[in-house]
Amino acid sequence: MTSLPGIADIHAAAARLSGLIVETPLIESPELNKRFGGRILFKPETLQRTGSFKFRGAYNKLSTLSEEERGRGVVAFSSGNHAQGVAASAAMFGVKAVIAMPADAPAMKIANVRKMGAEVVPFDRFRDDRMTVVRPYIDKGMVLVPPYDDPAIIAGQGTIGLELMRQAKALGVSLDAVAIPCGGGGLSSGISIAVKDASPTTAVWGVEPEHFDDTRRSLIEGKRVSNEPGHSSICDAILVAEPGVITFEINRKNLAGAIAVSDKAAAQAMRDAMAHLKLVVEPGGCVALAALSSGEIELAGKSVAVVLSGGNVDFSTYAEIMAAA
Repeated sequence: MTSLPGIADIHAAAARLSGLIVETPLIESPELNKRFGGRILFKPETLQRTGSFKFRGAYNKLSTLSEEERGRGVVAFSSGNHAQGVAASAAMFGVKAVIAMPADAPAMKIANVRKMGAEVVPFDRFRDDRMTVVRPYIDKGMVLVPPYDDPAIIAGQGTIGLELMRQAKALGVSLDAVAIPCGGGGLSSGISIAVKDASPTTAVWGVEPEHFDDTRRSLIEGKRVSNEPGHSSICDAILVAEPGVITFEINRKNLAGAIAVSDKAAAQAMRDAMAHLKLVVEPGGCVALAALSSGEIELAGKSVAVVLSGGNVDFSTYAEIMAAA
């Protein structure tokens, strides 16, 4: 297995990203603090370049490639947020990018990737193997930029943890827990490295959609397990078949556990984010907020940070969820 990234890699990523990313703030809502009985600090990566945290990892990955490698172009597969991060990063480096995207990915995400100059190759997320779709491009010499299971990607996402812990300290807050949306595990693993380096006693939780809780079940079983087929979720941004090899190795050491939340809970969290934080958050980006109502994270009298990982959602889809009972 590829060597695991560490805190030095995250600091190096932060140096590469300096001046290019938005240092997203920590914000809070008196109403949500009152509801949950603790101090809840939100890290809104919805405000990040391309609308999600994914730009951090994608740019860091491309930064680590040689000029010769970048000259051959890059290829990736993604439901949308990683696609936009790769497309934006490739445009900044002036390199060709091909992105395989599920045909049912939000139309806005597909359109944004094309606007950034990348070529989109559609595939069926339920029937097609993603690596099979991108294999011809890799065989031509293009460099694969994985969505999560890569040390440079993980280190880039880990820069959120550096910011979060520094900002909490500046507020005089000692965090009892951090809740993070979890798909393949790149975000949770990267942030967990930074959090645990700064505060070993802070509990780090991954949060997944119901029926796509592969990390939760993998942590319980002590090995990587896959999701059962036949399910769907509104949380399109974080639907994966199983945890990454590298990400799971980190998460099994650093996470207190993982929590599965229903689509209904994610939708309510979106409404709470809009009403109390004045933020548009996509379903998958809001699952960590949804987890606060699960009862699995101790909140009374505690200080908890919640990562809102992305806000790329079609207006029609957002309006439909907001209007739902």
